Amino acid sequence: MDVRPPILGGPFLPKLARLLISAALLFGVVIALILFTTRREPANPLASAPLAPWTSEPIQPLIEVPSLDVAKVALGRKLFEDRRLSGRNNLPCAACHDVGSNGSLSGNRTTRFDTPTIFNSALNSRLGWQGMEWTLEQQALATIKSPMVSQGVALQTMIDRLAQDSRMRQEFAAIYDRSIDIEGVVDAIACYERSLVTPGSRFDLWLAGNKSAMSEQALRGYERFKQLGCVSCHQGQNVGGNLLQKHGIFRPLATPEPRILRVPSLRNVATTAPYFHDGSARTLDQAVKKMAASQLNVDLKPQEVSDLVAFLNMLTGNYAGQKVRAPG
Repeated sequence: MDVRPPILGGPFLPKLARLLISAALLFGVVIALILFTTRREPANPLASAPLAPWTSEPIQPLIEVPSLDVAKVALGRKLFEDRRLSGRNNLPCAACHDVGSNGSLSGNRTTRFDTPTIFNSALNSRLGWQGMEWTLEQQALATIKSPMVSQGVALQTMIDRLAQDSRMRQEFAAIYDRSIDIEGVVDAIACYERSLVTPGSRFDLWLAGNKSAMSEQALRGYERFKQLGCVSCHQGQNVGGNLLQKHGIFRPLATPEPRILRVPSLRNVATTAPYFHDGSARTLDQAVKKMAASQLNVDLKPQEVSDLVAFLNMLTGNYAGQKVRAPG
């Protein structure tokens, strides 16, 4: 005869076990809910930080001049203006790139291509109309060695001219701790060119949050600039300068060859007439109309042209405390 208490055996044990398990599960759920609702996430400084006004725009503002070696910039400027770095002692870099006006050619063009501005060139991913150079050092060396500049004179001859200048020797040695050589020369020129940025345009101010910096017409022009798709090629901090593209897609634009060219920056574009690689567009209005027709197959209305030009005028920045200007 079984004399054990009924609660320890028979049909009561499974029922009791189920009750205990259910109670334990319920208790665990309650504890988990309490822990979840009271748990604190680690602080995220970006979660509540306001976004910069330009983060939703395809163009970024150019606000500050980069921090560079002051002595190297000063040497680079001297070399940029030095006539001895040309075959006939008559053609320094500054002859074709006037930083006192628009950073481009202030006289009559004698080259195959219209001279691009040197301003903001450090922001380009490719250099020259054909984008053949990737760095400012490569571009400086290619320019000095070009037939137009060298006139058949050996590169070492130009370096020897500089080496005859005792002050130049001392300044170069203080920076590079060696005798004057072409590697140091192009490095110093490139460093100077990196200082040639033009921040503070009205468009930059608008991007940075000053909503009164641009007129209503300029804002209409910017919206149309985006709607038309101009911004797909003219984007980024330099408003262009980082793509190679075909021209004359729907209608002729300029001299047909070369067909593929670097998309130029539009910064300071209002000061750098004439336009296109062959300088065939004499005014900004003409350039805007031809670009829309050639690249987008769009015939702009006069008001659209006026609005777009108003926007492009907002891209003129400042260099050395002065607004960039057209020559003359």
